[in-house]
Amino acid sequence: MTPLSSTERTRLGRKPERSSSDRTVLYGILDDGMICHLGLIMDGSPRVLPTGYGRLDDTLYVHGSTGAGSLMAAPAQEICVTVTHLDGIVVARSLFHHSLNYRSAVIYGTPRLVTGTDEKLAGLRAITEQLAPGQWDVARHPTRKELAASSVLALPLDEASVKVRQGPPGDDDEDYALDIWAGVVPVHQAFGAPSPDPVLRTGIPVPGHIARRVTS
Repeated sequence: MTPLSSTERTRLGRKPERSSSDRTVLYGILDDGMICHLGLIMDGSPRVLPTGYGRLDDTLYVHGSTGAGSLMAAPAQEICVTVTHLDGIVVARSLFHHSLNYRSAVIYGTPRLVTGTDEKLAGLRAITEQLAPGQWDVARHPTRKELAASSVLALPLDEASVKVRQGPPGDDDEDYALDIWAGVVPVHQAFGAPSPDPVLRTGIPVPGHIARRVTS
């Protein structure tokens, strides 16, 4: 697997040891997430938009509506997409050395608007499976009208800044003698018990792929 190339805007000036050029690390960060933030300039002003996404190989697919001007404007310019996971609160002996354990990816590039039906369906499937694995094979597929109302951007994973911080606090040597607790408070994302739609027909159980998501 070809490593990520270092560019002027992906190269870390501070804490370079936290960066990674390993594509598997990038893919892991993306595959573990469910929401991204898309940054672009629209009407002369910066915008940051939360939206769903999915990955297929070296392409990130981002979901939107044809009524959303931001998504329609994005293919005409470079954008950045970010995904971040908070893994722990790093509590130090000194306030200065408090930190976060995290995994983050910032992806740069010029997206293209997906127009072909086959690729649009593939992109929507990737986005759906990112949120609810197994649901694409169960739910009704989009009609032509729904497909026309949906926009999908394809962003190549060619340029990305990947940054990871793990481990305990890095206090100053003289502070280790202080009687102050220090360590890491782990942060986890968990799925709760499924809540059925109030108008769900009687006798329809929670499907296996949903139940497995809760217990995993």
